[in-house]
Amino acid sequence: MSRVKPWCVVLSLAAGCLGLRAENWPEFRGPERQGNSAEKNLPLKWSQKENIRWKAAIPGDSWSTPIVWGDRVFLTTATDKGESCRIVSLDAGTGKVLWDREVFRQKPRKKETRNSYATPSPVTDGERVYAVYSDGSFVAVNFAGEVVWTNRDHPFYSQHGLGASPVLTGGLLIMTMDASSEGEDKLIGWQKPWDKSYVLALDAKTGKERWKTMRGVTRISHGTPTLWTGPDGRVQVVSEAGDVVQGFDRDTGEKLWTSVVEGEGKVPSTLVAEGMVFTAGGFRGRESIKAFRLGEKGDLQEKNLVWEQKKGNPKVPSMVHVKPYLFTVNDTGFATCLKADTGEVVWYERVSGGFSASPVHADGRLYLLDNNGDTTVIEAGPQFKVLAKNPLGEPTQASMAVAGGRLFIRTDKNLYCVAASR
Repeated sequence: MSRVKPWCVVLSLAAGCLGLRAENWPEFRGPERQGNSAEKNLPLKWSQKENIRWKAAIPGDSWSTPIVWGDRVFLTTATDKGESCRIVSLDAGTGKVLWDREVFRQKPRKKETRNSYATPSPVTDGERVYAVYSDGSFVAVNFAGEVVWTNRDHPFYSQHGLGASPVLTGGLLIMTMDASSEGEDKLIGWQKPWDKSYVLALDAKTGKERWKTMRGVTRISHGTPTLWTGPDGRVQVVSEAGDVVQGFDRDTGEKLWTSVVEGEGKVPSTLVAEGMVFTAGGFRGRESIKAFRLGEKGDLQEKNLVWEQKKGNPKVPSMVHVKPYLFTVNDTGFATCLKADTGEVVWYERVSGGFSASPVHADGRLYLLDNNGDTTVIEAGPQFKVLAKNPLGEPTQASMAVAGGRLFIRTDKNLYCVAASR
């Protein structure tokens, strides 16, 4: 009978513990769609010369977030001036490109300069990768890059382009389709409310439509939905559009409630915590953060409004909740800490240049990635304290991913894997 050497046991146990701590980042804003990670011992400092595990060139133009599942990283991109819609798979440990597949071609349409033709982040269940592109086309591929299904039944047009990302839950791929008119008057649906926006659910196995629910009168937006389980046990899709925040039954699509949040072009995704949904964004004098109480039904208007705060409105990046605080960073470079229950400002401080990417929270730290590719790390607490400033010096608007003790940062030309030295 062979004897196991003690050092082998130690290494085995260490590997097991690392495996238990490792966490996937399967969609935009992580496993709970809130920007929080359970990872520990993440790198605090890095630069082009320090703590870069690998760097991989990514073709095309896209601001989608990388997603990570086990030893695989997936990205969407668009090449040929936005016509070629592609999914790229990389080895998470080495950065080697495993495959780069064109899934279909699209006709590029209107978009803002800060948007791209492949902005929606992909999502995975560990078997397939699901993606949406700017013309409203959906695709599912397996981990070998083979197309399983496509759905091109919901053409999309918006003066801003498509910016929201899909959500995968309960066997459904759910996407908000908050568009504007392609007709002669381009202000309709953009600055003039209309009734053509809707929320769509496709069967994840087949790509067939399961439900489609019209929002009512509203305007364009770009936020990704989140989920909340009500006191009746029903899972709700909580989603904000240009003039409303709403809850839909995940399984049937029934619209359960609507509250008013006037302001076109909302970008930050909804955030759920402490029995409330937090909304933010807006332009043209209607900028604010609002907190609405969850659990009521019907056309609520502002009956369930708990508080409103006009200072610290992020406009573009989504918010992060670290109990009992709500953290924001706005597109002009100011970070804010609010009390989540009241909206009271705890601190409001200048961080750096402009921001588009949403912050990430892990291990008591907030990682704030700006448009220059530089990350400011601060304490996630009631005192504003900068822990590190980490320059990459490459433009980015994509939010970072966190998985396996590593940070994945996408710039305009490259994907970086940031990890502490072995």
